[in-house]
Parts: sequence; C-alpha cells; structure tokens
Amino acid sequence: MSQPVCPYFGTCGGCAMQHIDYAIQLENKKKNLAQAIGFDAVTVFSDQEYGYRNRMDMVFHPGGLGFRERQSWTLIVDVKQCSISNERLNALLKEILDFFGTEFDAFHVKKHTGTFRFAVIRTPKNDSCISFVLGKNSTRLDEAIRKIEAFARVTSADNVLATYMSPETDMSIGSEYLVIKGKDELKATYLGKTFWYSAQGFFQNNDVMAEKMHMYVHDLLEKYDRQWAHLLDLYGGVGTFGIINAELFPKGVTIVENFEGCVVSAKKNIQVNGITNAEAIVLDAMQLKKLRLPSPLFVITDPPRSGMHPKTVEQLKKLEPKVIIYVSCNVQELKKDVPKFRDYKIKSAAVFDFFPQTNHMESVVELVRK
Repeated sequence: MSQPVCPYFGTCGGCAMQHIDYAIQLENKKKNLAQAIGFDAVTVFSDQEYGYRNRMDMVFHPGGLGFRERQSWTLIVDVKQCSISNERLNALLKEILDFFGTEFDAFHVKKHTGTFRFAVIRTPKNDSCISFVLGKNSTRLDEAIRKIEAFARVTSADNVLATYMSPETDMSIGSEYLVIKGKDELKATYLGKTFWYSAQGFFQNNDVMAEKMHMYVHDLLEKYDRQWAHLLDLYGGVGTFGIINAELFPKGVTIVENFEGCVVSAKKNIQVNGITNAEAIVLDAMQLKKLRLPSPLFVITDPPRSGMHPKTVEQLKKLEPKVIIYVSCNVQELKKDVPKFRDYKIKSAAVFDFFPQTNHMESVVELVRK
C-alpha cells in the first residue's frame, strides 16, 4: 500500500491507483500486457510518478474548476491543484482561479444552460494554451468573451482561445473557436524533430514518455535491413512516427490519417523538418486498398482506443508487411487484434507508462512475418 499524494483521491474520478505502490502498478501493467498477448518477455518503461501531464480538461462549476466525481457524471470535485499535472499546468490553473474566482456563469449539464463549460489547459515544453469552452447557445457569450479577453491580457499563457460547443455535446474540443491571444497551434519537439499540432486536436500528454516511446520504436526499426523498404504510418496523426523514422526509409514514407486537420499539420511538419521522402494523405484506414504501396513494407499502426476496424486488419494483412509495430492505448483491443495476424509472430513487447496512478498505459508490440 502507498499513501495517496492527492487530497482529492477517492472522490475525484481521475487517478485510481495512488494507494498502490508504484513498483506494483508497473508490475501489474506488465502482467496485463503479457496475459493479453501471450508473451512474457515484456519490457517496462517509466519516468515520473507525479507531475507528468501536460493537458487537463477542467470543468467549470459554481465553486470554481474541478473534475467529475468518481462514478458520477454530474457532480464536480473542486480542485485547486492536480498532483499528476506538471508545474506549469498547475500555475495556469491558479491564474484562472485567481482571476475568475466564482464570477462566471457555469454551464449546467442537466439543464443545458449557462456559459462556461471547460478550461482546457495544455502545457507542452516551451509552449502553453488555455481554451475556454463555452456553451454556444448562451445569451451571455459577449460578456464571457470580454472576461476572457481581460484574462488574456494578464495571464502568462502563450495562447488563449474561446471554443464554442453545442449544449448537447459533452466535448472539450471543437472546430468553432476564436483566437484571443497568440495562435491556435502548439509546438512539441521529439528527438530533435519539431511538431506543430492544433490546440483543438489530440497529442500525447506526457512529453517525456512520448519521446522514450519514439526512441524505442526508432531503435526497433533501425535493426532491420530497410534499404529498399517503404514505411506506412497508419493512423498517423500529425506525422510523428513517420517523420521521426523517415531517415531510416530512403525509399519513402506514407502517413495515413482520416482527419484532414491532422494531415494539414503533418504536411507542415514534413516541410518544417526538411523531410523529402514522406507524404501525408487523408484516408480512412479501412480504405487501404486504395493505396499502391511498394514492397517490402514496414508498418507502424497507432489506432484509437477502439482499435483497428476488422476491414482495416484484413486490408493490412493483404499488404503482407514484413514488420508491423502495433502501438496501442487499449490493451483489450490489442488482445483482440494481435491474434488476427496469424502469419506473424511477436518478436518484442513493451509497456510505456504514460499514465501513472491510473489503469491506462501505452503498449508497443513488434510483429514479424513468419
């Protein structure tokens, strides 16, 4: 047993493992992956137990900001500081609380009334953003924007946005937004490569572990003969895996992503990093048959929590990749998908603990054609 660091532990719906010694948490995650894929030689990578997150979606409530209670969608735990968030994020949280206090019109999730819904705070290394998510049907939007503009003049955040969300949608990012300070993009650096991504988009929330994972995948690929090989970066997002590993595949890299906004960023990142052998295309992963990819083929697939669609798996198998690096944030979906690749054997597997004090983790499984 371990003494929880956070005073909100047990009530807040975030962390679930602070009462368990961290070494045991890691061992449990290792066992979880090993049992899921039937492979015992799992390597574990970890770093900070606390203070690691660079993104938090905080909920406005009449008393301030907080997180949803455990097993409750409507009740909010008031939070002044988050123990798993990095120092910069907690500093921006304090700035919001000090400026707004309780002087705002909080959104009511049951009545669908009110204005202020979320404060999405993002603090990657050397950048920061606060996006205030507002109920788009509120009659007090003008007042809210003026308040946010006043906050933007005094905050240390590099970027401040106002995002408009329909009352029926419980989301914290969207396509309707107003830039109040700075820009609508954030910048991250992995292994010497620069990556721009939308303040309204997905990006890993643990910079240290993300860089460790990218180095690990790069090292896996580097061991193979790739002189005439092509790399497919599937579910490629803004192009991180494809761009980082482009130097290993002189014959070319194809980055496939179904969200156009991410592909726009990926194309920018290809240019910013001076990559000449990679392209990014908008395509649903289920439509791989539309591609004409050369052989031998290497694949990095990093699907969402729902895993790969059966059609995607079938199309991928028809391409007969030499190697598949499967990156997963959901071990249960990984458990379902790996056995479908009957012509492949597991060569290595690793856990990357992006999310200490929680059940979540990232897994990397190296599959080699038999």
